[in-house]
Amino acid sequence: MKSPKELTLDKKILDRLEILADGQENYLPLITARMLLTDTELEAMQNYANSVSIKRLGYNDHGPVHMRTVAKNAIQMLTLLRKAGIQTSLETEEAGTFEDSMTAVILAGFMHDLGMTIGRQDHELFSISLALPVINRILTEALPGPENLIRRITIRSLAVEGIAGHMGSRRIHSVEAGIILVADGCDMTKGRARIPICLNTEPKVGDIHKYSANSIKEIHIRSGNIKPISIEVTMTSDVGFFQIEEVLIQKINCSPIKPYIELLAGVENEKKKQYL
Repeated sequence: MKSPKELTLDKKILDRLEILADGQENYLPLITARMLLTDTELEAMQNYANSVSIKRLGYNDHGPVHMRTVAKNAIQMLTLLRKAGIQTSLETEEAGTFEDSMTAVILAGFMHDLGMTIGRQDHELFSISLALPVINRILTEALPGPENLIRRITIRSLAVEGIAGHMGSRRIHSVEAGIILVADGCDMTKGRARIPICLNTEPKVGDIHKYSANSIKEIHIRSGNIKPISIEVTMTSDVGFFQIEEVLIQKINCSPIKPYIELLAGVENEKKKQYL
């Protein structure tokens, strides 16, 4: 059974894609999202990734809620770039459409952390191995026939780049993969750290990430004043700056979409610091 949080995120994702579809029954990103949200194998892998991450390793949420949140963030960022007239890499290279780019971003968002079912080290590479059968299965059903072979390969390749690059430890080159990198960094609110903090009371290496994330009250992604994307972070204490400066900014700096981002962060009821 899905949690209330998962169901809420499902609705937000589908609602946003239905707006983009604008009545198109065959809108590929929406079809793909619907298939992902009802895929029992994917759901099982996401749930087990969370079990390993939290119970075995003591990390934050890396399961179905986190992966849905990243997908939602990525959809929002890509929509804002389009609104500002910024083309995706596929569009610029004339290798695909905006729909193809959005589909690749959704696939990567939903599956970028499947490798946590195995362990933390190189989990992005394990994620690729686990995601490929699902990606192939979904794209074959959504885009059947030999006439869509090149389109399937293009979307799959872009989704794999997004998965491989989401840690910022591997060089990425596309706008689409850059969006996944930043969308992942933006999931750092206190809800993501709540469970591991409750389960693990003994101090250990890496606790600063949990306590820093637990101080992040809310994150808003919206149109910027000067740049297409504004990321605004509100925290309850100064420890949240660790999450901003050591995680989010590091990911933005590695992302091809850095030139399009404004970043503001600060403690609630205080003036926010503008980083970008």
